[in-house]
Amino acid sequence: MLPEYDVKIPDVDYWKSQIKCQNACPVNTDARGYVRAISEGDYEKAYLIARAPNPLASICGRICGAPCEAACRRAELDEAVSIRALKRFVTHRFGVEADRSNLGVLETIKKYISTANDDCSGLERFENYITKFKNGRIPEDALSVGIIGSGPAGLAAAHDLCLMGIKPVIYEMEPVPAGMLYLGVPEYRLPRDLIKAEVEVIKMLGTEIICNMQIGKDVTMTELRKKHDAVLIAVGAKKSRKIPIPNVDAPGVLGGIDFLRDVALNEDAGIGKTLVVIGGGNVAYDVARTLIRQTEYDVSRTALRQKGVQEVHLVCLESFEEMPADTVEIAEGAEEGVIRHNSWGPKEILVDENGRACGVRFIRCLSVFDENKRFAPKFDEENLMDIKADNVLLSVGQATDLTFVDSQDVTLTERGQLKLDADLNQTDAPDVFAAGDVATGPSLMIEAIAGGKQAARKIYEYLTKKNLTASVVISHSTIIEYKKESGFESIQREGVPALSPEERKQAMNRTVEQGFAETQAIRQSSRCFDCAVNTIFDGDRCVLCGGCADVCPESCLKLVSLSTLSGDDDLQKLLDIRFEGMQFEEGGAIIKDETVCIRCGLCADRCPVGAITMEAFKFKEAFA
Repeated sequence: MLPEYDVKIPDVDYWKSQIKCQNACPVNTDARGYVRAISEGDYEKAYLIARAPNPLASICGRICGAPCEAACRRAELDEAVSIRALKRFVTHRFGVEADRSNLGVLETIKKYISTANDDCSGLERFENYITKFKNGRIPEDALSVGIIGSGPAGLAAAHDLCLMGIKPVIYEMEPVPAGMLYLGVPEYRLPRDLIKAEVEVIKMLGTEIICNMQIGKDVTMTELRKKHDAVLIAVGAKKSRKIPIPNVDAPGVLGGIDFLRDVALNEDAGIGKTLVVIGGGNVAYDVARTLIRQTEYDVSRTALRQKGVQEVHLVCLESFEEMPADTVEIAEGAEEGVIRHNSWGPKEILVDENGRACGVRFIRCLSVFDENKRFAPKFDEENLMDIKADNVLLSVGQATDLTFVDSQDVTLTERGQLKLDADLNQTDAPDVFAAGDVATGPSLMIEAIAGGKQAARKIYEYLTKKNLTASVVISHSTIIEYKKESGFESIQREGVPALSPEERKQAMNRTVEQGFAETQAIRQSSRCFDCAVNTIFDGDRCVLCGGCADVCPESCLKLVSLSTLSGDDDLQKLLDIRFEGMQFEEGGAIIKDETVCIRCGLCADRCPVGAITMEAFKFKEAFA
């Protein structure tokens, strides 16, 4: 009989890959761990698991791109678990937003360290910090690092450097810290008090932040290198890209990021009443929805009884199905009045007799990508559309500005980017490092956080001349009387409660998403399949009765002949050991399809000889 099933003998990498949410997180957050803790009502434990690897956990609970949800196995049944919203639920109770003094946050973490023992979510670095610096202060003569940029990468690097006993000083060119978190994310998505509180914890650990300090103008890169033992470049992608079309530099054409910055700093953006936003991503929706919020009467317009913005058009190359923006952004934008035009590309900016932008001419886009999924738009030259506008806002991508970098200090590539090593952290100057968008290009916030943490380890190695060895700490434990919530597989994903469109538009600081209530959070967390739990089979006990396969609701277990199996050398070695020279072609085996297992535990309950146990597997990355 020809083999029908390609099987794999589980190893550590296999078990890790089963916990898809954690495996997908750039900082290896045990999302399954905190989601399950919520389902059990242990919210403090849930917060500490979420906070363990992520110094900006409270912010991530609001705006993380959530690669964990994109990887969630539950989506293969219906829809992913609401991991980000559940993180917000626990950070709201125990994070920086729960205690404005932030002292409680640090005390909670310290408390956890004393009871963590061998838990895979331990905070070793906080433990080291507390042990070394009992007065909570890094010594004045400690090694220092100058960090250029106070966005997610810079803040994450500063956080971990403090825990390593290295003094970080962040230089921020803007009047406020947090980079694009403050200037690029609208307040209706991310409250400013929350940003300030998150930053304050990092300052309390020993980070100094100097605002209104522009490198290359107020201080040179060379001077910074002389002042500090190492320098980290962590500037974000805050420069709006332009489109190579006629009149793109005409007055009235604005960068979307520049507009968001003006709004964040309460500066007059000088916008008119009818507006066109070009772009189809989340930033384009941030721009469009922020414009919509200019509709309401402000103080000066109330006196004059004049309305502000009246019409906002969002135009993008992509079809509705192809749009990179999150579905919730598109839906909420439509509720608020954003007029969407799909499958149109900008051909030229229309200008009036004074040379000022007065609209955009678009051309019908037939396709955006070629057969290899590469960006290669095709257009119908005969199908045009004009939209009149007082202003045009471009949101088609962002770039980093490295004009402050002196080539005598650091080498740039032909494209004007930093020349970096394979890990994207080290420049050709031994004391100059990079992290975040400047190293990787525009990416998710959580990826910038991961880059900052990785850069901190590289800097530590450089300054101390000690090599940090990475290892994966694992644990297996048998679960006694394993049970899942009744009917968990039929619970549907619920949207996060939000203000009505009318309420949202009243002010920029009206937070749209209101978060889960406790009953909703418990219900939504119970949808988790708990993918760290595995069915472990004892071959010495198993009698191949087939009871487990009969009771499995997803038909993920099968009894098959050994002759139908194929695999690598590990399979052959196992069979050789198991049968020790005997003929095993006619033997039998139980195989499992992990992709459809929902961890219900019915197979373990059904087994008449106790050959199946439910065991929890945990892992974390550790450095020593």
